[in-house]
Amino acid sequence: MNGVAAALTPAQWKTFIASFLGWTLDAFDFFLVIVVVPHLARDFGRSVTDIGLAVTLTLMMRPVGALVFGWLGDRYGRRIPLMIDVALFSVLELATAFSPNFTIFLILRVLFGIAMGGEWGLGAALAMEALPPHRRGLFSGILQEGYAVGNLLANLALWFLFARIGWRGMFVIGALPALLIFYIRAHVPESPAWIAGQSRRIALSGDAVAHSLRRYFFLFIYAVLFMTAFNYMSHGTQDLYPTFLSAQHHFTPQVTGRIGVIAALGAICGGILFGWLSQRFGRRSMIMVCAALGMLLIPLWAFSATLATIALGGFLMQVAVQGAWGIIPAHLNEISPPLARGIFPGFTYQMGNLISASALQIEASIAANRFALPHGVPDYAHAMAFIALIVFVAVLVLTALGILVIPEKRQAALVVQVTPP
Repeated sequence: MNGVAAALTPAQWKTFIASFLGWTLDAFDFFLVIVVVPHLARDFGRSVTDIGLAVTLTLMMRPVGALVFGWLGDRYGRRIPLMIDVALFSVLELATAFSPNFTIFLILRVLFGIAMGGEWGLGAALAMEALPPHRRGLFSGILQEGYAVGNLLANLALWFLFARIGWRGMFVIGALPALLIFYIRAHVPESPAWIAGQSRRIALSGDAVAHSLRRYFFLFIYAVLFMTAFNYMSHGTQDLYPTFLSAQHHFTPQVTGRIGVIAALGAICGGILFGWLSQRFGRRSMIMVCAALGMLLIPLWAFSATLATIALGGFLMQVAVQGAWGIIPAHLNEISPPLARGIFPGFTYQMGNLISASALQIEASIAANRFALPHGVPDYAHAMAFIALIVFVAVLVLTALGILVIPEKRQAALVVQVTPP
């Protein structure tokens, strides 16, 4: 680790830490809903599928945030829009704690989706542009697992705090990310690639960005489909999982939280490991290895009967899922049009989220209808396994097709290229 630490300058470390914490805290605020779905359903007098609508609407609005904040990031720099975005999702999380009814809750989660959609693209561009190319794979894995760390923190809150403060108190804690703004303002410099572009009088206007997206139209379509499969893989294995543990296995919130923590630790391990391996063996090859591993793990993950094997299945499944995801920040930024790097990675990622936004609702509906147990009890295990198998195959196929779309650029520097007029 000393060699890794020495490879980055103090400014690069501060930039990376801010990007990591931004994604971690954004994900924490998102997962606070996921881990309390059954409790929200009880308190608002709604079904699990109804509460799933809140998750769906959050995910559907993320492309709006990616587009708005990505445009701001390409035009005005990554740093200030990132601070605005952190403030926005923190305030909305606090407001969620005081939702008087389900309608207000839904409205606040819609607005939260816009803020959540803006963070990833800004943070990933800021970090990847600052890092040396030969370290990008490892730090891509670490950065993306901010999502898993956010999941872990949400499950820790469920485990230790839910019984004391309830879901409303947990959402109050979800406002703490606002403190990150002070760190960014004091310690994080602007992206050197963005500054270099400005110094060469590159006008990152809406016309320039639109031209880049038109020129790379087929790449854009491919990236959206690719990220749709990835988002179904992530949400299909995570969003219904706490409900599966509490409703089908009848675990208490404390046990459900513990298993969630174990799964999140697996995600962190997988993201860092395969992010690092992707620098040596290639981005796409490691993604395909993770997808194949996930397919093999479905029986252990969905159909285990004992607490120990359920926890093991959750751990290993997230090693595979987030192992593939750990490669994405580097891979998307590497294949992005240089003039649209603030928009392209975040917007294609969040468009994938939009298309896969109903994953929780689809799985809950399949569990209640297609695979219902005696007496109409939803069979979440078979529903999750069914969706997981489909999306792992989709990830494999689309990753292989990517070879025909654009070559990997894992050793290339991320710079703003100047094209003479």
